This record gives sequence, structure tokens and C-alpha cells, in this order.
Amino acid sequence: MCGIAGIFDTREQRLINEGLLERMNQAQFHRGPDDGGTHVEPGVGLAHRRLSIIDLSNGHQPLFNEDGSVAVVYNGEIYNFPELTRELLAAGHQFRTHCDTEVIVHAWEEWGEACVERFRGMFAFALWDRNRQTLFLARDRLGIKPLHYALLPDGRLLFGSELKSLLVCNDLPRQVDPRSVEDYFALGYVPEPRTIFTGVFKLSPGHTLTIRRGNAGLRPQQYWDVDFSPNGITDEREAGEQLIERLQEAVRIRLIADVPLGAFLSGGVDSSAVVAMMAGLNSEPVNTCSISFGDPAYNESDFAARVADRYRTNHRVEEVNPDDFDLIDKLVDIYDEPYADSSAMPTYRVCELARKRVTVALSGDGGDENLAGYRRYRWHLYEQRMRSLLPLSLRRPLFGTLGRLYPKADWAPRVFRAKSTFEALARDDIEGYFHSVSILGDTIREQLFSGDFRRDLQGHRAVDVFREHAARAPEHPLSRVQYLDLKTYLVGDILTKVDRASMAHGLEVRVPILDHQLVEWMAGLPPEFKLRGREGKYLFKKSLESRLPKEILYRPKMGFAVPLASWFRGPLRERVRTALLGPNMQDSGIFDAGFLQQIVDQHQSGRRNFSDPLWTLMMFEAFLRKQQGQ
Repeated sequence: MCGIAGIFDTREQRLINEGLLERMNQAQFHRGPDDGGTHVEPGVGLAHRRLSIIDLSNGHQPLFNEDGSVAVVYNGEIYNFPELTRELLAAGHQFRTHCDTEVIVHAWEEWGEACVERFRGMFAFALWDRNRQTLFLARDRLGIKPLHYALLPDGRLLFGSELKSLLVCNDLPRQVDPRSVEDYFALGYVPEPRTIFTGVFKLSPGHTLTIRRGNAGLRPQQYWDVDFSPNGITDEREAGEQLIERLQEAVRIRLIADVPLGAFLSGGVDSSAVVAMMAGLNSEPVNTCSISFGDPAYNESDFAARVADRYRTNHRVEEVNPDDFDLIDKLVDIYDEPYADSSAMPTYRVCELARKRVTVALSGDGGDENLAGYRRYRWHLYEQRMRSLLPLSLRRPLFGTLGRLYPKADWAPRVFRAKSTFEALARDDIEGYFHSVSILGDTIREQLFSGDFRRDLQGHRAVDVFREHAARAPEHPLSRVQYLDLKTYLVGDILTKVDRASMAHGLEVRVPILDHQLVEWMAGLPPEFKLRGREGKYLFKKSLESRLPKEILYRPKMGFAVPLASWFRGPLRERVRTALLGPNMQDSGIFDAGFLQQIVDQHQSGRRNFSDPLWTLMMFEAFLRKQQGQ
């Protein structure tokens, strides 16, 4: 994979600070250790770090068209580049390389801004057209590859793959955005298009940004959205056969590489399915890797070994120290802004392991969002049935009261034996789903923040992010929450985690289940093919029964997990107290000191489990320390 960066003068053709451009590029050296390049001309500078994957001897970037008037820096893979190359050759374009990058400049010449609609893959790129005095930024449909940008007060536009490439510029404002803080403490990440800093943005998935010199308005345009309209397939057997065929094809086009290639194998359904498809397409054994944990409650390595044995893969397993404390501070350097998914730690280690043998790894990310694999989807449908029986005007006081009285409601049916369920039923469907995925709920955030900070929010609530997406979401309750996850959790948490963890090791990760054509097809399947009764990924599992053991397909979902609760009461006890009750948090003006003391004391005494909120707070404190140069 690669890293891109650049500077564009939106007002005139002032000289570009080449030293700054080089520092921006060097900040992302890890994304492309094989090669680097820059191009500077009046008013524009482009920079690139390359991890060589295809056409190793060529493909140096920035890459130009025939007359040098169009240049591109690009991060990603366009898997249909052979077909596009043939089409563009027939239209009279001349190619000098055999890499996918060159397709972009000629596609721009041929189709302009609509070129992105032709690309099948993962990408973030910046294209400069001298003749049109236009800079064109684009990000892939699902947000697999990142792109950040900011417009400085003097009219310079900075952009880069990672936020750290912009932060080397001393002129970049570093004012923390209160709305982003609210969103972070609700979700554990800062959702697109904002970053933690006011005036610094992420280009949203499926969007482009065209900036013409002299016209500095930054108005991203959406070129793609997932459509959940029925695709006409109603026969279960036919749907299952097509699903496997389409997944095989999505995997096949991701096997093109001139470097060693393999796959992550966790032992879960999605990664096992990808490995099964790879094994059927390769004559050579697939390289697979997984990590194991000493605690069997978190260990899936035995399941991964069964899949590896079945498909005779070259499998490698390494045991990870469950007390991997050394990574805590490193995470802040990797993610640049507060990020609270603790599974980033084992993800970092499995990427480290994979890079010892391969340069490209396929993963199973995206299966849960597209095929309804999360348990919360099932609970959401249960709650929706109850919401349909009573209007919100009755549900809010009834279930709001029950939520406050819990746990003295053991008489209730099983579906209601949870405080969070009562609280969710007291809300509408969007607020209810938001509540179910929040790390810190509305009540605890209200207590966490100081009065001054709550006033700084000016009425913003993190649920507003969901409401904005819900305005374009489908009506079916399952499709609706899948859409919300595709727009928020998938890109803000899952894909961010994998991109930063893999690129920290110079590893490219490809995600066939997020092939946009496959995503479109899966979205159009009947909801009951995805979630039937208590079984998520129903059709996917049925269609894989001849390829994977049932104990793989139908066992409870585990995923990467970290024993935070015991850490914070044991080896990290003093670190938690020092971090959360120390001067960085107190001096920020964001938090209520008394409430911080309360949740630390209650967790460490064993009265409550605040492990997730405490981890979220620790990651924020580490971010504050980094900002202060500590």
C-alpha cells in the first residue's frame, strides 16, 4: 500500500514549501518504505511513499500522463485495471507501465470526475490537472483507504493519507472540536467527516472533492451509496450459489500481486470463508496466520488450526502476551486522534506476524455489517417489535422508569431482563440503536463532562451523526441499522483499525467481502436471508456448509478481546489513577473531576465494571499528552 500527501495553493501560484512537503511525506514513511517521490510546480506539490505490490520496477509516483499535464499520487488497488487499460488503449491513450496507477490519469482524461465510477477497488488519490488548474481528491466507496485534508487561513490546502502528515505543518490549527469529543466518547472513534481538530476533515467514503484555483469552496460530492432495494432474488438455493460465486470472484481479483500474499485466519466465519475461497483458486498452499492468547476465553487459534488443516495452508501461529501493555502508548502514535477499540492491540500484533511472511494479506472484514452477523441486530429487531406495539409517548415514561428501577424487574420476560433494553425501548429506533452501540451512554456522558464543556457543545449530541445518516437509510429495521454501521462503525472503527495497524508494518490488507459490487448485491438480498430467528449470516453459513465445519460456522462469535477489567484492577491500577486523575485531564476543562474519581474508585473496588469507559478515557488522556509533547 502507499501514503500520499500534498499542498495546493487555492488562491494563486505561490511557491510551495518543499521542506514541508518532504516532512509530510516522511511522516508516512511506514506506509511506503520501498520508494518515495515528490513533484513541485507553482502552487502545487504532490508527495508519495510506495509499498511496491504490482509492476515492481515501474509505478514510481507521482505518475504523469503522456504530456505531463496530469499527475497523480495514489494509495490503493484498482482490481479491474486490466479491463480499463484495454478500454483506454482502444480510445487512443498510451501507457508506459503495467501498474494500476497509470489507469487513473488516463481515466481522468477520458471521463473526468466520473472516472471514479469506473474503478473497482480500494483507493484514495489526489490528481492535479495543470491545464484545468484543478486538484481532484477521491476516496473509495466503502472508505477502505483514508484521506485527510484541511484548508489553512492563507488559502493553502493540505492533504494526506494520515492525520500525522498534516500535523507536521506548524500553521495547522490544533483546536480540539467539542463535537468530535462528544462523538468519540459515545462511539470510541471520531466519525467521518470530522477529525478531532476543528477545520481538519476526512473525505467521506464514496466522495470526491474538486478544487479549482481561485474557487476555494470545499464541497465534497457523493458519487456512490449502498442501495438496499430488492435485487429480485427470492430463491434461497439460487442466492446461496450466487453468493459463493460472487465471493470467489471478489477473492480471485484480489490475488494479483508480484509479492508474497496470504490471509488472516482467525477461525471465525468470515476469515475462514476467504481462506476457503483462496484455497480453491490457488494451486500453491495459502499462507495463513493467526495469533493465540493464553486465556481460552479469548483464544480462537484452535478453530483457525482446523481450517488450516482442512485446506492444508502454510499456517503460522504466535502466542500474544495477554498483558501487552507496551502497545498502549504506541496506539496514540498510530491513530493520531483518540481511538478506543482495544482490539487494535491484537490487530497490530497479527499484522506484525503476517508481515514476516507476506506483503499482502486478505481479511474477512465486512461480513458482519453486510450479512447481519452482529448479535445487536437481533436484539434491535426484538426491540422494534415492542416499539411497534406502543407509541413513543407511552414507551418513554414506562420503559424509562423500568430502566431506572432495574435490576428489580426479574419478573419480566427474558428479552427485557437488561437495563439497556429498557433504556432502548424508551427511545425511538435510531436513538435506541445508538444507545446499544455507545461506549458511554447519554447519562454517563452528561455526568462526565464539565458544565463549561457541555455549553461548548451548543446542543450537539452524538446521536445527531446517526440521525443524519438515517435520513438516507432504508426503511426495513434490519437494513436500516446495517446502513448505519456501514456509514459509521465499519469505516470509523473497523477499517481505520486495520489500515493503521497494517500500514504501521508496511502490510497491504485487501478485503474481498467489501468489494462494492458484492456489497451492492448483498444489500439487495431479502433481510430474512441475512438474519433468520437467532441466526445471523444465515444464508452465508448455509452456503458454506460444504466447505467449512459446522463448529466453525455455528459457534458463538468471539473476536479479538483484551482483559481490560482485570488490567485496571491489577497491573494497570496505578496507571489508570495517574492518567485519569492527573493534570492533563483536569486542565483540559472537558471533564468533571469528581465523576472521574467516582468511576475509577467504583471500578477498582469491584462495585461496577467501567472497563470500556476507562479505556476510552485513557486513550483520550494519551492523546492529550501527545499534543502537549509529553
